Amino acid sequence: KDLKGAMETLIEQKRQKLSTVEKLDEHMDFASQLIFAQNRGDLTAENVNQCVLEMMIAAPDTLSVTLFFMLILIAEHPTVEEEMMREIETVVGKQELQS
Repeated sequence: KDLKGAMETLIEQKRQKLSTVEKLDEHMDFASQLIFAQNRGDLTAENVNQCVLEMMIAAPDTLSVTLFFMLILIAEHPTVEEEMMREIETVVGKQELQS
């Protein structure tokens, strides 16, 4: 319920911003497209809120799955792993890596 309320606030802030900008193309993103679809009557406010909420919640999940498969692919291709390690050493040098 709190997250839904926060999404509604963020969408309203985005809506306000879109109504005051001079050049829309600099501010167009998926949330903007959803807001304009609502303005045209293609979506309801609830549809827009749900889409934005799902984007926010789904991102960490899809990111973890993508990273998992990337690591598997790197492990299956040792030459790629070696190239990556060389590039890291070129950029980082002898510094100890930290999170």
